[in-house]
Amino acid sequence: MNFMSKYIFWFYIIFFMGIIFSMLGFYFSSLDYLIFMDWEIITLHSCSFTMTLLFDWMSLLFMGSVMIISSMVIYYSEMYMMEDINKLRFLILVLFFIFSMMFMIVSPNLVSILLGWDGLGLVSYCLVIYFQNFKSYNAGMLTIVTNRIGDVCILLGISWLFNNGSWHFFYYNLYNYGWGFYLYILIVLAAFTSSAQIPFSSWLPAAMAAPTPVSALVHSSTLVTAGVYLLIRFSYFMNNYDSSFFLLISILTMFMSGLGANFEYDLSKIIALSTLSQLGLMMSVLFMGYSNVAFFHLLTHAFFKALLFLCAGLIIHCMNDSQDIRHMGLLVNHLPYTSTCFMIANLSLCGLPFLSGFYSKDMALEFLTLGYYNLFIYLLFFISVGLTVSYSMRLIYYCMINYNGLMSCCYYCEVPGMMRSMIFLTFVGIFGGSMMSWVMFPYSPPLILPLECKFMPMFFVILGGWLGYEASFMFFTDSIVGLKFNLLIYFMGSMWFMPNFSTYMIYSKSLVLSDSYSDFMDMGWGEYIMSNLLMLFMIYMSKLNLFYQNNNIKLFFCSFIVLVFVFIII
Repeated sequence: MNFMSKYIFWFYIIFFMGIIFSMLGFYFSSLDYLIFMDWEIITLHSCSFTMTLLFDWMSLLFMGSVMIISSMVIYYSEMYMMEDINKLRFLILVLFFIFSMMFMIVSPNLVSILLGWDGLGLVSYCLVIYFQNFKSYNAGMLTIVTNRIGDVCILLGISWLFNNGSWHFFYYNLYNYGWGFYLYILIVLAAFTSSAQIPFSSWLPAAMAAPTPVSALVHSSTLVTAGVYLLIRFSYFMNNYDSSFFLLISILTMFMSGLGANFEYDLSKIIALSTLSQLGLMMSVLFMGYSNVAFFHLLTHAFFKALLFLCAGLIIHCMNDSQDIRHMGLLVNHLPYTSTCFMIANLSLCGLPFLSGFYSKDMALEFLTLGYYNLFIYLLFFISVGLTVSYSMRLIYYCMINYNGLMSCCYYCEVPGMMRSMIFLTFVGIFGGSMMSWVMFPYSPPLILPLECKFMPMFFVILGGWLGYEASFMFFTDSIVGLKFNLLIYFMGSMWFMPNFSTYMIYSKSLVLSDSYSDFMDMGWGEYIMSNLLMLFMIYMSKLNLFYQNNNIKLFFCSFIVLVFVFIII
């Protein structure tokens, strides 16, 4: 079996498993049915080691979505990684990544969640450093170190749950107990590291160093959504506590990433920041107490974001591996099918009515309007949604319409294998939102709002679209404005200096400290006492032994006298 057929073989297996899980999820949802399965692995006397699995409509639907997206990514990777020398290694890593996510989804036990979580973190590191250069290594280190903070929090949460007598957090989700607040803080912190909320946001754009198919998988349905899914599982428990501070942080994440994407010219970075923006939206809806709406947006976002990344991968391929959107333009003439899919995914991200993103986003905005939140939260949320439309429209104008003639060396070719993988995701990007809203919300709650509140989302969408159109024009005076307001432009375009805080600020001081320790320990008394002492002792003893074995008659005579003297004394 050659490499290519391995990709196709796994595509079929994962795709059909995804379809089966999705159908089961819809069926379980209609019956309000779940399966709690204990698998006893080994029993020694009275001690048994069991693995618990939870299959309800939420876990099955999420597993189905992850598998369908993963199958499309694997099919796409067959052509994308064709020239790569390590394509088999890439396939194995992607499969490990998918199965780690599956393990995390079906676990109602915090220990088994940690195993899946660790698998995601480790394999994501291997995938980010797949192209072995300095940039990939730095991005990989930033990714894995940030995610290890979440691991530590889950480990502490496991020790905290030990007070209750079981690690199955489902049993303790409905009541508030003495130390519950600390568990709540630890779980939120773990979710924040995985879902890249402030102050852990800098690893998400850095992880774009991985191959584009991996980015499609990471940013749509696996690593970054693991934190959101964990909080959805703990949502009943979280409702016992005040989440207003975390709500503010998640909305600020949404605002910061939306603002940063409007100043960015790297295609992959813009899409990564849009992921961060949507994660902020999911988190903020979750902290409002609407976990089902957050889960609904998680699923719709997964499909159109995967499609967006697959289209971006093909565009970058055609642009001679240039990711600068200023080099692109009039792609609608050269890549008509890819441009159509790209537009559908982008407009779904904006929340254009009757595409899949509209249903979940509009519901989130209406629930926010219905809640008792102050004007600052309300305006920031709506402005963030407007910024989403703004950078999406700017991206469309730059890539599809404007042409600057800056890139002359291009190879426009729509590969059939890559195009086929987009078909299903395009279909779900159009119809998925309405289908899932019928299943998840068969009896929609009556949201009675004044006319101006109903039209507020539409107003901000139109305003954001106009701003994106204005931002798409590039003039020579732009660089002059950038030079005049250098700090402001840099501050807004660099995620509020967060990459500097999480990299340079940490290693700049610690490098000097470690250098001084190196001089003191490795080059000073530490070297002489710790490292060299045993070696010097052995050299001295071997010299003594050599001298003794030199058959010197004086030595033998002296040793004879000493021995006689000893025997006389005894």
